[in-house]
Formats: sequence, structure tokens, C-alpha cells
Amino acid sequence: MSVGSLLGARGATGLDLDLLAGAAGLERRISLPYIQKTGLALAGFDEYLRAGRVLIFGESEIRFLEHLAAPERLQALRRLFGRDLPCVMVTMGLEAPPELAAEAERAGVPLLRTALPTPMAIGRLTILLEDRMAPRETRHGVLMDILGLGVFITGESGIGKSECALDLVVRGHRLVADDTVEVRCRSQSILIGTCPELTRHHIEIRGIGLINVTDLFGVSATRSSKRIELTVQLERWDPEREYDRLGLDVATVDMLGVNLPLVTMPVAPGRNVAMLVEVAARNQILRTRGRHAARLLTRKLERRLERLGDRHADDDPEPGDL
Repeated sequence: MSVGSLLGARGATGLDLDLLAGAAGLERRISLPYIQKTGLALAGFDEYLRAGRVLIFGESEIRFLEHLAAPERLQALRRLFGRDLPCVMVTMGLEAPPELAAEAERAGVPLLRTALPTPMAIGRLTILLEDRMAPRETRHGVLMDILGLGVFITGESGIGKSECALDLVVRGHRLVADDTVEVRCRSQSILIGTCPELTRHHIEIRGIGLINVTDLFGVSATRSSKRIELTVQLERWDPEREYDRLGLDVATVDMLGVNLPLVTMPVAPGRNVAMLVEVAARNQILRTRGRHAARLLTRKLERRLERLGDRHADDDPEPGDL
């Protein structure tokens, strides 16, 4: 993300950034979403400053600079701007020392200022950078919010994904995206799915065409984004294939480096796919709460077999009784 883009997004993030100096460096790139404070860098320990990370100047850094003699202040700032910094941000609306603005202008490093306190500025900036710099890709499928669980429905074209989504909407669930799902990964383990702005709230139904779900079912039938927590793979019924009938083993699928639970759902005439997808979502919610129906039943069977085995052992005659 460029510093210019960050400056342009100031209203959306609530940072309300002002450019104080270094306008020539607005094309500098922020490559890491993690913020760094100068810490001891102003005192000479600047080897720990990392390239590509925004540098924060809070009240302690500004006051430290003010207490330095002019030659020492200039030397510390030149050593600091000798690092490959994308930009420097001053928080709390503090006045930057003249040498700070001058060195930023000389080095071509944008000097920004926000009125927010340092912790709040770091928090909002981190959220923005993590969102903008998150790995992302576009997937073909349907994303639904089923009872608060984000379910990504995938399968070959024409298998009935959109019809399943429409049936789920009729059952009271919410559409996030149809046909094209934009997925981004946050915090290395959270997948967020959204719909492109152009096709948002729309479903394509063969034989009917495009329909607007919000117009037909109301605003409560859609949402703009949802965390993806389950994948349902629709595939045509293959009589030669042996499908899982117990559900003891949990299959997974990789999406942007995150393993998601996978349910393979065979599609055949007479099977209510939407109802089965809803049941799969309900079952996944129970599993996340520690209730795995197949494993609980298996343990009950094992305990009963153990009791039967002990009973038969007690009924067996001893060798001396024969």
C-alpha cells in the first residue's frame, strides 16, 4: 500500500491525517501492517527499525527530541531517516520540531500527523493495513450466512448452487455473494468473503435470469461480508462411489493457506440440497461447541460392547468347575 493511498483513506479510517512534509515520497510503499515506535532508535539503537513499516512518533519521542541539543537532535534524525522508512506519523496533534519536518522533506519521507492518541492511532492504522494488505483471491461459488455460520457452497457450473442459495434465503438465511466470491485472509487464519460491488445482492437463476434478493426478500436477506467457516462441495451423485455415511473423519480444504472443514454433498433427484446444507451448517456449529454426534455415538457403542464383553466373561465357567 502506498503512503498516498493511506493519506487518501484518512476519512474512511477516522485517522484524519495531515501531510506536514515529504510530499515527494507519497509513492513509498508500506509492505508490513505492523506499526513500529522509535523506542531507543533516537538514542542510537536504530538497527531494530524495519523497512516497510510505519514509524510512530508519540509524546515521549517528541519530548525526547525537544530535550536534545540541536546538533544531537539533527544527528539522531538523520540516522533515523537513513533507514528505509515508508512514512513517519506524529500522533496527538503534536507540533513536530522544525528539524523533523526538514529532515523528512530532505529524505523524501512523508511526515503525517493525526489528532488521535497514540494507542487509538496504532489500532486504527493496523486494522486498515491488515485489511488492505491481506492475501486475497476470487473464487467461484456461493457464500451464505446460515445461522451465523459462513458457508461457502462450491461445485461445477450448473449443478444448482444458485438455486440452493435461493432456497436457503426463502428458509430465512442470508446471501453474501453469488457466483463470484472475493476472499481475503486476515491474521493468517480468518477468511472473509465479500461480493463484488457490481453484482451485490443479485442471484442468477437459469430460466428466470437475474433477481435482486434485497428487493424481493428485504434488506435482512443479505449482508455485505461474512467470515467463511465451512465449505460444502456439491457434486453429481456417482453410484460407483462410496460416500461417507458416519462422518467420523473431518475432511478439509485449503483456502489461502487456511484449512476449512469440507462436506461433500452428492446431488441427485429427490434430495433437498438446501435442507441438507442447512443441516450441515447446524452440525458444524455443534462440532465447534464440542458435540460431535458420530463420535459420541461411537463411544456409546464402545462402552456397551465393553459391558457385554465383561458380562460374557463373568458367565464363562472356570476350568475347575468343569
